[in-house]
Amino acid sequence: MVELLPSILSADFANLARDVAAAERGGGTAIHVDVMDGHFVPNITLGPPVVSSLRKVTGLPLDCHLMIENPDEFIPAFAEAGASWVSVHYEACRHLHRTLELIASHGMEPGVVLNPGTRADLILDILPMVHHVLIMTVNPGFGGQKFIPFTLEKVGFLARIRQERGLTFRIEVDGGVAQDTIAAVVQAGAELLVAGNAVFGSGDAAQNAASLLEAARRAAGE
Repeated sequence: MVELLPSILSADFANLARDVAAAERGGGTAIHVDVMDGHFVPNITLGPPVVSSLRKVTGLPLDCHLMIENPDEFIPAFAEAGASWVSVHYEACRHLHRTLELIASHGMEPGVVLNPGTRADLILDILPMVHHVLIMTVNPGFGGQKFIPFTLEKVGFLARIRQERGLTFRIEVDGGVAQDTIAAVVQAGAELLVAGNAVFGSGDAAQNAASLLEAARRAAGE
């Protein structure tokens, strides 16, 4: 089933509770939280204190995407703050298997993220242990970037591997997801769709979310 994960990176940080509630009314089923440290990516965003604040205003899963160096150091803090899912970058983890086990040991669902330039076949061995694989369809660091079409080849590859091996991981896509790209994303095999600017950029967030979700489900034949 296709799901919409509104990204608060594009929300109004002075009114996060309001914007999260609007996204939830529009059909959002998890809230995507982009965590950036200014080292792994050229931007700084938020950390466990904001996750803790979000936990107080929504019962939805909090999908924390760690775009940071040394993620192992911060995983316990995100667990304590109330994160539900935590994904780490293949490119940032020296011992990826150990990091995914650490996430799971803290009661959170582990995920792995691939940048646009990273091949999907590099993570085949750990697919049985992840809740989701997040394919970046832009280079991470900033919202509102242009969608990179070749990244959908990785989505299709993972969808085939999942079926062939009888695995259950979800396929998530983040970056440039909007009305003009969402059908292609869904048809490639993704079902967790992160959208920031397309939900919060302008207009009514609830209506924007509902419209995106409708387009996605239409493309999926749901």
